[in-house]
Amino acid sequence: MSINKIMVIGAGQMGGGIAQVAAESGLEVVLNDVDAGLIEKRMAFIDKLLNRNVEKERITEKQKSEIMARLTPSTDLADAAGVDFIVEAATENMAIKEKIFRTLDEVARPGVILASNTSSLPITEIAAVTNRPELVIGMHFMNPVPVMKLVEIIRGIATSDDCYKKIEELAVRMGKTPVEVNDYPGFIANRILIPMINEAIYCVYEGVAEPEAIDTVMKLGMNHPMGPLTLADFIGLDTCLAIMEVLYEGFADSKYRPCPLLRKMVKAGWLGKKSGKGFFEYA
Repeated sequence: MSINKIMVIGAGQMGGGIAQVAAESGLEVVLNDVDAGLIEKRMAFIDKLLNRNVEKERITEKQKSEIMARLTPSTDLADAAGVDFIVEAATENMAIKEKIFRTLDEVARPGVILASNTSSLPITEIAAVTNRPELVIGMHFMNPVPVMKLVEIIRGIATSDDCYKKIEELAVRMGKTPVEVNDYPGFIANRILIPMINEAIYCVYEGVAEPEAIDTVMKLGMNHPMGPLTLADFIGLDTCLAIMEVLYEGFADSKYRPCPLLRKMVKAGWLGKKSGKGFFEYA
């Protein structure tokens, strides 16, 4: 089955970015979310980003109109019946994802691949709630999606070779560089990145240095474009905690224990940039 029309579930930052990149690559895109208002805001945001590209002469006004015309809003998962591929980018919560995949398995046509943009949850477990585990795969985009080239393609225990090949080709079509990953907690990116962030938080917790100093060391000493604590604020401290919990539970290894300060900040609602306060203040 050729892939020409896709559904992206979740109109947040990640889902919106995936939808934009897919539409830019020529795919018809159904952007689905339970919140119609969020879809409207995301469509307006994509329009704004494309206007900037027109101003910078990266695309023409005609191209921008064609891209927007390929985006269709949806609040009903039943619309998945008319697409060739589905990628879920909902909240990083296993119960929510399992519920979505059960519905998709019933609605989507036979042979349609179901993908998850999960950043750490096991693809094998998600696939197990469907009757098509060989057609369930992870497609983990990096944030911000329109800018970052990498896509981790995660194979569950039952994912077929043909399924992997089709998603690898789709990633390339969308202008991304795919990397094959097996289904282990955190995959590659977050298994390495999030423990580094957690260790930086421990440095604050133990009074080794102030957040500004820690970020400066990593930027100037390790040539990182962004310090780990600033990055944590941008990712969302609740997301960082959720991924550390997956690593801690998945490997049963104390080296993945979330820092108590991270837990405290999340409980306080200090989630980073999206809440206005994390390790740094945001207007």
